[in-house]
Amino acid sequence: MGRSFILPVEADVLRAVRRFFGFDAGYEDDPIGPAQVTAAVPRLPPTAFRVGERLSIKGEIAGEGDLELAGKFQGVIDVKGTVVVGDRAEVDADITASTIVVGGKVRGNLTAAGRVEILPQGVLTGNLKTGSFAAADGASVKGEIVVERGGKPKLEVSGAS
Repeated sequence: MGRSFILPVEADVLRAVRRFFGFDAGYEDDPIGPAQVTAAVPRLPPTAFRVGERLSIKGEIAGEGDLELAGKFQGVIDVKGTVVVGDRAEVDADITASTIVVGGKVRGNLTAAGRVEILPQGVLTGNLKTGSFAAADGASVKGEIVVERGGKPKLEVSGAS
């Protein structure tokens, strides 16, 4: 009485539609599974806004909350939260956030109050200003790096080109 149920077929259709528009990563069907995918690029909580792999967006994103970019984005991003650029993402934007993790390709300037991390497959072409910076082996950074944090700079670079 008053309860509604979603049949398994309806749930599959809904999941496929969400995945097509980039709102669901679809890991349950992924042969390598979520554990290996998350080892490369961190996953944000389900409340984060996600630009899916099949989406291409031009514009401005501003506000409070976390953002995961898995597709293409061109414009400006200014959020109070974490921005994660997925390993297949292509971003042409200036990004301002609390924390920024780059696993894909970014062309633009990064500004983070907290930390910027470039993952092994990450490529940054642009300047960055942050309180803490780390670049993994294999990461590529082309631009000026400024690290400022309460008078004690913290910079970690290992094998970045």
